[in-house]
Amino acid sequence: MRFVTQHVFICGAKSIGQYGGYETFVEKLLEQHEGLDGIEYHVACKHNGEGYMDERRLSGVSETVLDEAGEVTEFRYRGAHVFKLKVPNIGPAVAVWYDAHAVRYALRYCREHNIEAPIFYILTCRIGPVIGRYKRELEAMGGKLFLNPDGHEWKRAKWSAPIRRYWKLSEGLMVKHSDLVICDSENIRRYIREEYKAFDPETAFIAYGSDLTPSALPDDDPSFRGWLEEKGLQPEKYYLIVGRFVPENNYETVIREFMASDTDKTLAIITNSNEKLMRSLEERLHFKKDPRIRFVGTVYDQALLKKIRENAWGYFHGHEVGGTNPSLLEALGSTKVNLALDVGFNREVAEDGALYWTKQPGNLRQVIEQAEQLSEQARSALGEKARERIRTAYSWERIGDQYAAVFLRTPALALHGESGGDR
Repeated sequence: MRFVTQHVFICGAKSIGQYGGYETFVEKLLEQHEGLDGIEYHVACKHNGEGYMDERRLSGVSETVLDEAGEVTEFRYRGAHVFKLKVPNIGPAVAVWYDAHAVRYALRYCREHNIEAPIFYILTCRIGPVIGRYKRELEAMGGKLFLNPDGHEWKRAKWSAPIRRYWKLSEGLMVKHSDLVICDSENIRRYIREEYKAFDPETAFIAYGSDLTPSALPDDDPSFRGWLEEKGLQPEKYYLIVGRFVPENNYETVIREFMASDTDKTLAIITNSNEKLMRSLEERLHFKKDPRIRFVGTVYDQALLKKIRENAWGYFHGHEVGGTNPSLLEALGSTKVNLALDVGFNREVAEDGALYWTKQPGNLRQVIEQAEQLSEQARSALGEKARERIRTAYSWERIGDQYAAVFLRTPALALHGESGGDR
């Protein structure tokens, strides 16, 4: 049997291991597949702009390529070929430009290096209106287009009505031209199959991953203790929220219901700055009068963030747009009591490892009071159920094996007359 390498180009992440869910996914995928025979990864990253790739933050970078200005444009990391693309300063439209540029670069790279039957794995649905032309070029070299559609981006409140219409149109066109749609949630997979049944899309379910490794920081670590002191918090005496400060994550409901509860604990909110939303919430809730409500800024040190999760009394998860959310997985692996918004995405992930609440006034207050009555034994049992969900369904090892099976089955092996598994 002749050995064939399957080239996989990943487009859509800003960087590797930095800033967001897709970036973490790429890092973990490369980690799981480092040294794996049969797959060579090529990863697009941003050279500049928000979330850009700073290779100095990675350990083990090699084979760097410099441009005339002495800046790194390509390098090797965990066996993958990483290429950095400069982007223009054009506001929110830069994400669309960047994805299209990454695909164009990948097509040119394949032609220049005589790569046959590549897989292009595109993360999210930003370039639907132009993907048909790129798909034809990809098909001409025997390649396949795989898509991760993310969640319902067109539902996000931060977008204006015209942009939401663009997202929906783009999503449909991306699905139409994809050979395989890989969904990180069964709920998203069901939506894709039902919403776009006219395209008869082939779909697969591969979840996002997480891990159960404790934080590397000890309980008396100065950075952790210093953070607690600075924010006026005590271990096991605070609830926690970690996530983007956007309306669809339901900060208003959580803060309102927390203020209405009798808990003597603090609500620590780790999030980015959004002054418009902050002013709007203060006008409606007047939360600044409640000393229990504390916006504590952002935390980018992952070991510190995990330590903060581990020492939280409980965690609120209010996300209602998207599939398998990384912050929920991280909470399930680190925090004993998780209180999640009762939507299909969250129930699919946590199952019986969380308590659930609705946006109905008074409901979350009652769930908070229910959580406050849990014995330590009951809290530990709930936490173990949450960890078991990660252990059995969301480990990175499991996700890595599933991606290897999908990438190695088509199309390079089939092109060269090899058997790559059943479709």
